[in-house]
Amino acid sequence: MPTAQTAHPVSVRGLSKHYGDVRAVRDISLDIHQGEVFALLGPNGAGKTTTVDILTGVQRRTGGDVRVLGQDPAEDPREWRARIGVVPQTTGAYADLTVKEVVRHFAAMYPAPLPVGEVLDMVGLGALHNRQATALSGGQQRRLDVAVGVIGDPELIFLDEPTTGLDPVARREAWELVRYFADRGRTTVLTTHYLDEAEELAQRAGVVIGGRLVECGPLESLGGRDRTPATITFRRCEALADRALPPLPPGTEVVPAGRVTVTLRTAAPSRALEVLLPWAREAGAPELAELRVHRPTLEDIYLHLIDRENRETAA
Repeated sequence: MPTAQTAHPVSVRGLSKHYGDVRAVRDISLDIHQGEVFALLGPNGAGKTTTVDILTGVQRRTGGDVRVLGQDPAEDPREWRARIGVVPQTTGAYADLTVKEVVRHFAAMYPAPLPVGEVLDMVGLGALHNRQATALSGGQQRRLDVAVGVIGDPELIFLDEPTTGLDPVARREAWELVRYFADRGRTTVLTTHYLDEAEELAQRAGVVIGGRLVECGPLESLGGRDRTPATITFRRCEALADRALPPLPPGTEVVPAGRVTVTLRTAAPSRALEVLLPWAREAGAPELAELRVHRPTLEDIYLHLIDRENRETAA
């Protein structure tokens, strides 16, 4: 029976990595669940790529315990390596080979690879299969990296900034590839600077800042996002110019914003609107002019976390 430490595709306890006096990764602990897309977020230099390098056996850790598909990546057994797929942050160099030859070469290293043509079509390189790899554009080379990383039909996929340098169409195609493997029950670890990418693909995320995992959880509740009040704003038209606001739901705060614009902060925006709309109609205003309801976005939460950590570090 598997232990709690090996029940997840990725299980990390107290992971650290030091380069001399530089602590690149500091005491990270997390579990990544079977079949999920897990996003690792953080600014440049936060320790995301170092963490992925340790999980994939590229770098040795300084301390902590790590299990990836039940194995210690530092041991790097060949049968374990065949079960993971890695798309690194840097683009590979494939001299004197066509696109198809590159992918076919890597497919030969796996016991049960996906069909080469199918993978090339999935990454949008099917029509370029006979082109020299060195003649590809930067975005096309990135697609080739993705093809090489997933050709072995891995159980666990690490995508380190996979869509950097891709145009919007190519990014969407890469997203479809992530969904393809998710539909097959595969687990994906995704590092990205694009918060829309994380929201589109991931079920959970961890935020790494200064080598530490400062938040980890479902996207909808990350950093208390689901508990953060919404903001309602609207402009007082002439019919509402001097009309007092109606009784609002408990906990609703009226934010001073001048005579024309009304700003409310509330944990119950729907209930607040149920009160405000009849109030406006009774005064002869069928609509609340310039009505906006704003819930904190992932970007709002992400920037708040970075700002909070920077202030705490400077204190």
